[in-house]
Amino acid sequence: MSEMAVPEVNKRLLGELQEMGFPLAQATRALHFSDNSSIDAAVNWLFDHQNDPDIDQMPLERRRSGKELLEAKSNQEENERKRNIALRKAEKEQEKKDRDRIRQKLQQDKAERRRMLGLPVEDPPPSIKSASNLMQQVKVPVTFVTVPTTELMVDCLRSLKRNHKDDGTKARRAFQTLLIYVGNVARNPDEEKFRKIRISNPAFQERVGNMKEGTEFLELCGFEIVGGKFLFLPRDKVDMEVLKSAGTALNSAITNPFFGLLSK
Repeated sequence: MSEMAVPEVNKRLLGELQEMGFPLAQATRALHFSDNSSIDAAVNWLFDHQNDPDIDQMPLERRRSGKELLEAKSNQEENERKRNIALRKAEKEQEKKDRDRIRQKLQQDKAERRRMLGLPVEDPPPSIKSASNLMQQVKVPVTFVTVPTTELMVDCLRSLKRNHKDDGTKARRAFQTLLIYVGNVARNPDEEKFRKIRISNPAFQERVGNMKEGTEFLELCGFEIVGGKFLFLPRDKVDMEVLKSAGTALNSAITNPFFGLLSK
């Protein structure tokens, strides 16, 4: 019977991933399945597979014959091809939803401008007619409230994307990395290693730390700068609702191609 063993991975890259806050098993899996190519490839793999049921298990492999290795590589390539097709399909569906939502918003804005100018609204969609009739029947009191954390998070991410609009890949990498940090804390709130990030870590600096909005977003999630060396989230300040809002905002930033581009 063939012996099972943990595959060898790049020790330097493994150390950098662990300093970013990723546990040994996740970091090892990411490097193994991304062929030890780079930190970026490993983090991207983690982003794509963060919900895998075995994400926290060390990968194992057995010594295989040349034929088995070729078959395994072929199967991996086929699975990756199917995965890419599914991702492209999901992206296209999301883009269609976003375009429809933007089109409806533009129609609503146009109708509102005409109403304010005293002009007749031209063929407003049903949703606008209903809203207009409701506003005429009900006087809604104006209430001033503090801007919620969720809106501050969205504004922070929008600012990050606008400030790096000439390099969409950089913004997307930052969003993906932030989502992994948030997800790790949400899934393992009692584990300090997920709540502590070394600011000087090269991979963190390259993907998040060199953008002020990246650090600001983590602070909105509850992280605090400690001694100028770490971003740390105390256990008693872990707020699952805040982390959930952060995840929602980051998912929108990643999947919506118009995120941050239509807002002032």
